[in-house]
Amino acid sequence: MEIVLNAAGGLALFLLAMVMMTEGLKTFVGRGLKTFLQKWTSNPLRGVISGALVTALVQSSSAVTVATIGFVNAGVLTLKQALGIIFGSNVGTTMTAWLVSLVGFGLKIEALAMPILAFGVAFRFMAPQKKFQALGEALTGFGLFFLGLAVLKDAFSGVAETFGTSILISGDASGAFMFIAVGFAATVLTQSSSAAIALILMAASESIIGVNAAAAAIIGANVGTTSTAIFASINATPNAKRVAAGHVAFNLITGIVALALLPGILVITQYAGHWFGVHGSTVPFLALFHTIFNVLGIVVLFPFISRLSNYLERLFKTEEEDISRPQYLDETVASTPAMAVSALWQELTRMNDYACATVSSALSGVKITPHTIKRKSEAVFSLGEVITEFITTVHMEAMSREVAEELPSIIRTARYLEEASRLAPESAALVLEIKTIKKYELKKLLDDFITSTGEAVVLFSKKEKEEDHHDKAVIAMDKFQSAYQAVKAELLKAATSKALSQEKTDELLDILSHMRRMTEQMSKADKMLHKVHIE
Repeated sequence: MEIVLNAAGGLALFLLAMVMMTEGLKTFVGRGLKTFLQKWTSNPLRGVISGALVTALVQSSSAVTVATIGFVNAGVLTLKQALGIIFGSNVGTTMTAWLVSLVGFGLKIEALAMPILAFGVAFRFMAPQKKFQALGEALTGFGLFFLGLAVLKDAFSGVAETFGTSILISGDASGAFMFIAVGFAATVLTQSSSAAIALILMAASESIIGVNAAAAAIIGANVGTTSTAIFASINATPNAKRVAAGHVAFNLITGIVALALLPGILVITQYAGHWFGVHGSTVPFLALFHTIFNVLGIVVLFPFISRLSNYLERLFKTEEEDISRPQYLDETVASTPAMAVSALWQELTRMNDYACATVSSALSGVKITPHTIKRKSEAVFSLGEVITEFITTVHMEAMSREVAEELPSIIRTARYLEEASRLAPESAALVLEIKTIKKYELKKLLDDFITSTGEAVVLFSKKEKEEDHHDKAVIAMDKFQSAYQAVKAELLKAATSKALSQEKTDELLDILSHMRRMTEQMSKADKMLHKVHIE
């Protein structure tokens, strides 16, 4: 029982150390991580190297994966760049095994852990800047890392050999699968492949399991680390799911290849061990094995990184992604300014259609949530940003004066629709708020306001603009403004008579103000699009 408690305590110290090192180093590096990855992942090979270096630094492939997902979502990295980083992070995470093997078994651990721990804690509390306090936290974690290793080492040294390895030595495949399952389960339970591999190395160092069994368990631990990515991608964005799928694909294929070639990889590791001077020692041998089979995974999959990226791009597609991707803009069009301007107006018409449809859906209140409206409005806003960015790629030197004069109108129209889409969720909020209003007159005026907004939006959404479209738009906006003033006056009246709380009044007035601006922005965009249509 004492051995079990000591092992559990050592594992707890180890996990705490990993968290402190990772969080401390992430804070210390700060935005430098984003800058580094953006700058040094211009091609997949550099992405692999960058992923390995960053993971070796922060000591957590999971942290690097989560950060990479965030950068892909923000548009800082492409999926192809992200896959390179994920591939590299699997090699970088083997640094933990090397730390365990070279430090944990080559030195008196306590003699190393205590000074680092003392220095880290002092730095954490005495450093003047938060950045260096974070470095102190990372050093404290480093000290706890070695302390945890010492506790684990002592716990395992008292355990007799309980797992026979004869089934693996004799070539029985079921034995390999059993230890792969053990390694996989250890990683899933601890949510740390580093902790699982540390346990495996400790067991192997005390001859509780043989080298072949430990190698199989390391393969399982390596595959098990995908569970973190899978858990993180549940209810996440499509990009997060794609990166997680890429992570799973790499680790799973690498695991299958490593298992199929296990005897051969062990022989290669043995020869490499002689070359690097780590032969005859179990733990460094297994650390080298861990690195070699992950490098092998990169060698096998790297030539297919473009195909994997293209395949993943087709998975988990959503309506919002289709909205945010332009249909009429590309590099070919950009080289001919007249064609580019025509394509831009077509894209703006498409953006207007989606903006109007989003607002109409929000106003209907039928089977739609504010969260859904927010996602759609963000997609429309993203399309506007793409349109604005595309304008900077149009070849100015070949542009006529007439074409150049249209660009400011295009930019203004995109801005109007971006602002309208940003405010669209307010429509859904108002529909929900009306259900809570009990005062009949106020509720009726709010309904009238929503109706007038909807009528205006329907008019703006018409692709074929009639000759009297301008006159109809003016009438619709006059009706909308009258409804706005009427409901605003009634709201103030209700607040004055205490029929409505001041807090609720302010909330409704803010929503109405945002909806007024939204509708006015859509009206301005409609005028621009109508002008292009009649010309």
